[in-house]
Amino acid sequence: MLSEFFFDLEKAYQSTLKFGIMRDLHNAGLRGRLPLFIESFLKNRQFHVRLGSCYSDLFDQEIGVPQGSILSVTLFGLKINSVVKTISPGVECSLYVDDFLICYTSKHIHIIEHHLQQCLKKLSDWADTDGFKFFPSKTICIHFCKLCKHHPEPTLLLNGTPIPVVEETKFLGVIFDRKLSFMVHIKHLKDKCTKALNLLRVLAHTFW
Repeated sequence: MLSEFFFDLEKAYQSTLKFGIMRDLHNAGLRGRLPLFIESFLKNRQFHVRLGSCYSDLFDQEIGVPQGSILSVTLFGLKINSVVKTISPGVECSLYVDDFLICYTSKHIHIIEHHLQQCLKKLSDWADTDGFKFFPSKTICIHFCKLCKHHPEPTLLLNGTPIPVVEETKFLGVIFDRKLSFMVHIKHLKDKCTKALNLLRVLAHTFW
């Protein structure tokens, strides 16, 4: 049996702590003038909102990386990568930008619950320390199992909120179902292709 948790980080790009970025740069061994340049790049930033020809007051950007900058993507990637270091031994993980999952395999459901709950506690502490926040309502669990007999679903908590167990979810464009048949994903691709082909038929019809 395999249980996977798919996490949703709430406004991850806008909630990155600047101090956390500088700390991770220092821990990575970066010294000299470059850290000073990055620190200057991040601090003393302000923004305002335009609606038509009207502008709002100026606000200080206390957290988050500047939108639209190439350097911001690299700094955010450096900061978010620190989540991998919190994973407990034996627990597997996958991280692509801010799409993150953890999984654990065992024949016994109570062992899965024990290891994943420990990992969830570490992830919650990491989020509190680094300024991130997991979306409890959008963080879900899928229990992959091909057993025909009935068995209990894993019961786990994130910040005191039970994590729902679902039948299917999409991760990096692929729809995973609990039996790993991928029939739901294939049907989804078929429907998309059918819509595209129908549009081409209309455009190619000479009477149109």
